[in-house]
Amino acid sequence: GLSWEPRSRAVEQVHLRCTEGSLEWVYPARALRVVLEPNLSSAHHTTVCIKPASDFQGASIYVERAGQLHLVLSEAEGARPHHVSCFSAHRPQRVALFLQASPQRDISRRTASFQYELLSNQSTAGPDLKKMALAEAMCRPCDNMELLMAICSSDFVVKGSIRDVSHDSEHHMSQVEVGVQRVYRQKNRIFQQDEGSGEWRGPIWTLLQCKVKKGGGDFLFTGNEHFGEAWLGCAPRFKDFMHVYRAARERGANPCEFELN
Repeated sequence: GLSWEPRSRAVEQVHLRCTEGSLEWVYPARALRVVLEPNLSSAHHTTVCIKPASDFQGASIYVERAGQLHLVLSEAEGARPHHVSCFSAHRPQRVALFLQASPQRDISRRTASFQYELLSNQSTAGPDLKKMALAEAMCRPCDNMELLMAICSSDFVVKGSIRDVSHDSEHHMSQVEVGVQRVYRQKNRIFQQDEGSGEWRGPIWTLLQCKVKKGGGDFLFTGNEHFGEAWLGCAPRFKDFMHVYRAARERGANPCEFELN
């Protein structure tokens, strides 16, 4: 904001072409219009989710609809940890956000920073918003077809055991600490090797209502990554998964190949 002409009333415009990313506005001044225009002509992104940084301050976020501005995130809400705002996109190919800088009496550094994701409801497992576990966690056991699809389409697929479970009642979430025996796939480096013990491990989030408990045995953990965090999808016991997969493979009904050895 400091680089703009002090007397200018022009609104700076920014066009973001990715389906997920982040924006950092330092020293917010006046207003910023952010247009989300993914370079995917065939995609139908029907939901937009925004997660403010923990130090978000200096602005409020609105969404433009039919020439009107509707508040999505106020400056006060930005300070809440784990706060995610989701709303429907009336024009899937072009979503315009409007950041209005808050009045300030000094020149101390403020940063309005947030991550965003454009989500598509064209999913075999239902809306991506549900897979995020922000609105509804997949607490029920997956059926066989959901499980077979999960190993093909999930952002992460790991074999491991539950080391610990911690609950955050204030934000209605649970964190599962997983000791990993094998990483079949991961989108980003959420599961990493501990330098001291050499063990691979990582956290997975789910909703408190799922009532996840610490238990023995090996599981196949699958799910999707959102805002740099892993969210739990299907998580059968590994021996049960192997039984389902081998039976499907014998029938030629497996939607993708899974490395057994």
